Amino acid sequence: MELRNSTVLLLGGSGLVGMAVAQRLLAYGPRRLVITGLTREEAEPAAEELRANAGGVAIDAAWGNIFAPADLATRSRDEILGDPAARRRLVEDYVAPYGQSPLDENLLFTWLVDYRPDLVVDCVNTATALAYQDGHASALSLLRAADQGAVTREGVERHLLTLPLPQLIRHLEALVEGMRRAGTQTYVKIGTSGTGGMGLNIPYTHSEEKPSRTLMSKSAVAGAQSLLLFLLGRTPGAPATIEIKPTAAIAWRRLGYGAIRRRGRTIEIVDCERPLPVAGAFAPGASGWTCTGQPLENVFIDVGENGVFARDEFETVSALGQMELVTPEEIAETVVMEVQGRPTGKDVVAALDGATFGPTYRAGYLRAAAVDGLARLESEHGVRSIAFEMLGPPRLTKLLYEAYALGRLRSSVRLLAAADPSHLAREAEALLRERDHAIRRQILSVGLPILLSDGASVLRGETVVVHPDGRGTDIAPRGWVDLRPSNMEQWVRRARSIVDAPRDRGNGSGADWMAVEPDAPIAPAPLAVWIFEHEDGGFRVKR
Repeated sequence: MELRNSTVLLLGGSGLVGMAVAQRLLAYGPRRLVITGLTREEAEPAAEELRANAGGVAIDAAWGNIFAPADLATRSRDEILGDPAARRRLVEDYVAPYGQSPLDENLLFTWLVDYRPDLVVDCVNTATALAYQDGHASALSLLRAADQGAVTREGVERHLLTLPLPQLIRHLEALVEGMRRAGTQTYVKIGTSGTGGMGLNIPYTHSEEKPSRTLMSKSAVAGAQSLLLFLLGRTPGAPATIEIKPTAAIAWRRLGYGAIRRRGRTIEIVDCERPLPVAGAFAPGASGWTCTGQPLENVFIDVGENGVFARDEFETVSALGQMELVTPEEIAETVVMEVQGRPTGKDVVAALDGATFGPTYRAGYLRAAAVDGLARLESEHGVRSIAFEMLGPPRLTKLLYEAYALGRLRSSVRLLAAADPSHLAREAEALLRERDHAIRRQILSVGLPILLSDGASVLRGETVVVHPDGRGTDIAPRGWVDLRPSNMEQWVRRARSIVDAPRDRGNGSGADWMAVEPDAPIAPAPLAVWIFEHEDGGFRVKR
């Protein structure tokens, strides 16, 4: 994409890699850079530092937790957990069905819609943020409470807020829809392997379990996000999707001497001169050490989000055969090259595209043989094999049975396009209730109710795959065979769209070989494919 005069949103832009990316992007003359951080104290100084060499580029700062609703995004996690209303609100945001928690309340979504970035570079360590909430320890605590009969709603809510996947999925929903509305061209994720490029033999970082479940959760979330981005890259209308995944320790911001801070707090010098008995040294209320009130000061190397390391710590981690090193400037250069369309071989999404096993010529050739074989078996046994509801939820099954019924009533799509919906609804009901008992029994047996033409009566079997939700929502379009005139009218509109579509009469390789022919007999599968592609946008763009 063209970087000049573009708007760039840098998520986690105040961090080590984010600042390196921002500095590199300034050379290409974007119109605006938006630098974000978790807190105002992170974002505003970073933006101010960039303004010194901005050269006319507008630099904005924004801050908050991108995994939370905007009105909760500046509150600490502990504060939210301690506030019953806020805690419940966050739980519902993560686990409520899609659509029940509006996306426009999410902070990331509001940034995307407000700033309308052409490019989003995501430097947030998502895997760490979500996995280090430690769902394993929370689960054990909840189980102990259950054993004691002391499970409370608060305990359940606190546990739910440690589960990383609901949070990751909600984050992706906000990201994808926000970028779609913003018209974002390119999304770049700076990902992680979770172990600095080492394997399960990593000898430090939660090494008491080599590695700990917390660390493996981090890697699992990182892998889940990579596969979701792989799917985003295969989504029509989505931005070009790139993931750069450093597999070494990223360093460094600066060398220095001063007070040492850990997890945002200055380490205080303490001392203990008098030996303490082991039996009591760690009991509640133990004492015997002296707090000096003085900060621990020493030489350090600032490695960004991982804090500061002492010299020997840094030497150990970065040694040959350990995590080793990659610089933020190298990552930034790779990001810019990929955004400009110059392949570096470091894009995980492209690598997955190249390494996964897609459709084959042999399988496509044999598909025709399988379909012919199924048709012969149908003829031999006097049955019609339409759908068993194995894919779930049952919209495909519903569409196939409805299309089959319409094919029994009208011999072609062209005749269906000319049908009267009310008359068609009554005909379809008569077909399934009076003439085709076998198909009716199939429909009910696989778990789909049949909503009759009056809209007030239903046929159902013992199993129902999709039950009414109790909120008065019309469930029939998702999971019931729908014989109401309104649904028949929708089928008639579809048929008219097929009839009115320009016909490609060519016979070259570029011809539309999968088009539904208006005068051919109605077949359920081609009509379902047409609906998925033309109404749902559900088609494959990579092979």
